[in-house]
Amino acid sequence: MDEKKIQRINELARKKSSQGLSKAELQEQQLLYREYLAMIRMQVSNSLEEAGYKRRSTDCQSGCNHPHHHHH
Repeated sequence: MDEKKIQRINELARKKSSQGLSKAELQEQQLLYREYLAMIRMQVSNSLEEAGYKRRSTDCQSGCNHPHHHHH
């Protein structure tokens, strides 16, 4: 994410607290937040992988008694 988008996120956050946002600005803010969070998730995932951590499967093995959250 480039610096201009981060600046825009901050502008919208300030405007939201001071005077509120229009419907279009709220939509823009949501899109920017999603993009920003996706970038952060990717950075964390890459950092963990580089440190030797592998993403575990959420599939239960036979005899697994652990509670797992399954999203369908």
